[in-house]
Amino acid sequence: MLFWLLLLFILVPFIELVILIFLGDHIGFWPTFALIVLMGIVGFLMVRSQGFSVIQRIKADVFAGTPPAQALIDGLLIFAGGLLLITPGLITDIVGLLLLFPMSRIKISKILTPWVLDKIFKSGSKYFNKL
Repeated sequence: MLFWLLLLFILVPFIELVILIFLGDHIGFWPTFALIVLMGIVGFLMVRSQGFSVIQRIKADVFAGTPPAQALIDGLLIFAGGLLLITPGLITDIVGLLLLFPMSRIKISKILTPWVLDKIFKSGSKYFNKL
C-alpha cells in the first residue's frame, strides 16, 4: 500500500508537470494558464450545482424513509472530483470533471461501488474473526 501511495504522490505530479510544460511550449504560457483557471472555475460551478442536487436527493430520501446510499456515494464522488480540481494539472482536472458529470459519475460509481464494498467486507472480516 505504501508503494502505491508513494507512486501516486511522486509519479502523478511529475506527469502533470511534464504535460503542463509540454502544453505551455506548444500553446504558450497564458493560454495554458487560462485553461487551468477556466477548468477551475467550471469545476467550482459544477461542484456547487451537483452538490446542491445531491443534498436535495439525500433530503428527499430521508424524508421518504429510504436510505440515501446512492446519493451519499454520489456526494463522495463529487467531493473527490472537487479535490481533484483543486490540484493543478490537466489529468487531475479531467478526472475531476468526469466525476462531476452525472452520466460518467454513474458509470464510475457502478465500477467503484462493488470494489469498495469488497475491500470493506474483506478487511472487516479480518478484524471480526479476531473477536
